[in-house]
Amino acid sequence: MIKIIDNGVYLLSGQTIVNQKGDVIVSNNTKTAIIQEMNSHTAHQETMAYKILSQHNTSGSTEQLKIRFDSLASHDITYVGIIQTARASGLEQFPVPYVLTNCHNSLCAVGGTINEDDHVFGLSAAQKYGGIFVPAHQAVIHQYVRETMTGCGRMIIGSDSHTRYGALGTMGIGEGGPELVKQLLEKTYDIAYPDIVGVYMQGKPRPGVGPQDVALAIVGAVFEKGIVTNKVLEFVGPGIANLSVDYRNGIDVMTTETTCLSSIWQTDDKVKEYFAIHGRPEAYSKLEPGEVAYYDGMIIVDLDKIEPMIALPFHPSNVYTISDLNENAQDILHIVEEEGKHQIGNPNLKFSLTDKIVNGRLQVDQAIVAGCAGGTFENMVEVAQIINRRSVGNDQLSLSMYPASQPIYLELVKNGAIAKMMSAGAVIKTAFCGPCFGAGDVPAHGGLSIRHTTRNFSNREGSRPGEGQISSVALMDARSIAATARNGGKLTSATEIEYDNPLVPYQFDQGIYTNRVYNGYSLPKKEKELQYGPNIADWPDMIALTDNLILKVAAVIMDSVTTTDELIPSGETSSYRSNPLKLAEFTLSRKEPRYVGRAKQIQSLELERKELLAANGGEFVLSDALRELSQKVLKSDTPTDADIKNLLQTTGIGSVIYAVKPGDGSAREQAASCQKVLGGWANIATEYATKRYRSNLINWGMLPFTVSKEVVFGTDDIIYVSGLKKKIIDSEDLFPAVLITPKGTKEIELKLENITKDQRDIILKGSLINYYTVS
Repeated sequence: MIKIIDNGVYLLSGQTIVNQKGDVIVSNNTKTAIIQEMNSHTAHQETMAYKILSQHNTSGSTEQLKIRFDSLASHDITYVGIIQTARASGLEQFPVPYVLTNCHNSLCAVGGTINEDDHVFGLSAAQKYGGIFVPAHQAVIHQYVRETMTGCGRMIIGSDSHTRYGALGTMGIGEGGPELVKQLLEKTYDIAYPDIVGVYMQGKPRPGVGPQDVALAIVGAVFEKGIVTNKVLEFVGPGIANLSVDYRNGIDVMTTETTCLSSIWQTDDKVKEYFAIHGRPEAYSKLEPGEVAYYDGMIIVDLDKIEPMIALPFHPSNVYTISDLNENAQDILHIVEEEGKHQIGNPNLKFSLTDKIVNGRLQVDQAIVAGCAGGTFENMVEVAQIINRRSVGNDQLSLSMYPASQPIYLELVKNGAIAKMMSAGAVIKTAFCGPCFGAGDVPAHGGLSIRHTTRNFSNREGSRPGEGQISSVALMDARSIAATARNGGKLTSATEIEYDNPLVPYQFDQGIYTNRVYNGYSLPKKEKELQYGPNIADWPDMIALTDNLILKVAAVIMDSVTTTDELIPSGETSSYRSNPLKLAEFTLSRKEPRYVGRAKQIQSLELERKELLAANGGEFVLSDALRELSQKVLKSDTPTDADIKNLLQTTGIGSVIYAVKPGDGSAREQAASCQKVLGGWANIATEYATKRYRSNLINWGMLPFTVSKEVVFGTDDIIYVSGLKKKIIDSEDLFPAVLITPKGTKEIELKLENITKDQRDIILKGSLINYYTVS
């Protein structure tokens, strides 16, 4: 199904792939004379990504990019913090179109009034600063952007990791909120020029094989190898012409799960038609690679060989074909159980999947099609055709359908698809991202939900292991979900059944948005007051970096990858994302429940240090904890108070998390800011899973250290780094440190690599807010 070439190749005339030696890997009757023109130096400029990045780059350098985006997008668990940060940094009006959607906390089900208070704040901000406000239930963030803001050759940044619009010729990048703040302040997004990896598609999918099947096959093939991390995926090849735009969007949005930076696709008449249907024909232009284009790698996808897939708990890369799972259910599910138990890390909590095998097949409890991946028009139509008024049964299985926007919903009503699904027993709901991150449709304890959404991380569906709750999600395509529902919940591939799939035309009704969406771009009402609810709070003060640093380890996570869901849980915690102090109470709560208490104890030592300095020679009694910490750092059992004060005048105290590879998953800045609010000053890792998480650490003034795998940390270990501030100012990358453990002390080396001058300045100032306020 998938072939990976992990080295440089050339694409000739968009059809033929040859390696750097000139050997043909895939041939499609390209004139062989073109091979003589191959030159990696010039051919790398013939990719679509190179041209778009260059057009948006303001640095004058093709190696270090400073990107200005065409538009911005956020939803209601990120936009309050972004606007609060930008306001504190001098925001006067939105300089580019900025859409605020309300698709994550739209249920307003937790916390009393606070979710709707955020929506009121968002509307007032759109009015004051000149933005676009999409009320709750109108559209999920990415569908609204697809329908109204994309355009060939454009770039969009969003505070959601699934900001992907490549199939519409738009490079989308999902980042933490501070990167959007920079754009609002007319600054730039700074990155080294990324590698470009081609995704060559050939063939045509079989009936019953949907976009999620193709996406999961790709994710499963590349994620663990890490071969596309922070790179751009460029989709090319003759197979693209065999895919509808909805189908392409469904694949494209899942590229986030490969950990790539962004994506872009060649465009054609189908994309042209899409923009025409949506009333924006001027947004189309033809995009394609040049005659000889160089790629840093190539993923070859044989669409006709893709089978219906399932991603079992607890990651979208944990992929099997449905046929393999049905043939080897006991063996496969036993392996997944054992891996899941290790990841959950709670021996008292029973996690079982093998008990769901009935007559050799997996029996599921819940089925959902929703969000930016599942809720597209064609997915919904095909589900309706598969079910077509057949009962989904009156046992435990439930089927919920969430059209991704009101225009899609209206068209499904008009063409009868809604009636077919409702008559079968499906529940039709409004545009909402909740099933994707645990804010709705939480399965029963021990339950298994199959979903056409984007992620199935541990506990992301809303269970609470600390309270004895566990459930799980498997990802599938809408077609096989419908086939499974039609078969009473027995895992069934859509290729196992027969159904009609006529081409159903789509008409977009712009009036829905005209009548309800507030569009104030370029029309700021500066006299408008922001509307604050009682849960909306300013960021606490962030202090500047000290000359030296004492870091105390508050959590050690040895999983191969740590997701942002584990760093700050999703679900009901989203309700508190406008209040940094309240939200911080949930940090690592489902992974390491003792972290918050430890972090607060360490933070209390920093507060005591400040009080000691503020006393300025007056009477002050050191606590036993601060004295003991100072003794360990000074390597003395009997240091004088003067010695301790001398140390603490230039040495800050903060907590640190060690994780092998943190940051996979969401763009949510709170995965970093919550640590900062609790006194965190650094992360230490062998590597970071995504650029966006590392950027979040930097923008909140936290040090993204890396360390060799040989260094072992334990909870409550102490790390002392001297001369830190000077080394950062001097642009040094290596930081000798002392690791103090119960077994003794040892010297270690921390690394701070690939940090720009601006990023160093942000760390020195203590946060992005301080950087812009002081500047």
